Amino acid sequence: MIYQADLHTHTVASGHADNTVEEMIEAAVRRGITLYGITDHSIMMPGTCKKEYFEQLDDLKQEYNGIEVLYGVELNIMDYKGSVDMETELLKNMDIAIASIHNGICYTSGSIAENTSAVTGAIENPYVNIIGHMDDDNIPVDYETVINAAIENHTLLEINNNSLTENCWRKNTRKNIEKIIELCMKNNYPVVIGSDAHCIGNVGRNKESLEFLKKSGFPDELILNYYPERLKTFMNKYRE
Repeated sequence: MIYQADLHTHTVASGHADNTVEEMIEAAVRRGITLYGITDHSIMMPGTCKKEYFEQLDDLKQEYNGIEVLYGVELNIMDYKGSVDMETELLKNMDIAIASIHNGICYTSGSIAENTSAVTGAIENPYVNIIGHMDDDNIPVDYETVINAAIENHTLLEINNNSLTENCWRKNTRKNIEKIIELCMKNNYPVVIGSDAHCIGNVGRNKESLEFLKKSGFPDELILNYYPERLKTFMNKYRE
């Protein structure tokens, strides 16, 4: 099996990442990535880029040194309805859109029911492709409800590699990721690993995630990073 995709990465445009678009793409080339996503933080994240940055993404090359680059956004889930911080007319032009909760920054965690409503509301947005790092006990959700919504709306759940590293600040991530993958296996539904790289050294990083998934008995055929053509069918750029 060849690991070919990394769709969750950030550049200096996000405000707290270290490298340029070109440097991050070159790192992806070196790692053997063939389908690569740049998903800088959307406009309500403190210090990130403005609306004009996303309006100009169409001007960037879609292929670079033999790899395909998807240009998009990591949206902020803003409220218990699942609203996101990009207007629909701009969002639908993104090649890829990840929606994540950033607790205490753009979102205030509520009850399990409220947090679940926030995530499922984002899932129901037709231009959201992936839900990012949904594994933090500081933002408890009903995982079965979330998985069912993801299946119904053809939306992927991310296994965030940062959530499995030793220095992760999120709470009880391993327990929660175990819940996610158990439910995905039960429903024969795929996942996608995201490096969430903020520097060139972490582009394509997957060691922690792959070890965890293997230990849990998760089948390779449900890890879409191995299958870029299947993965593309979930992305805005390729949806019919």
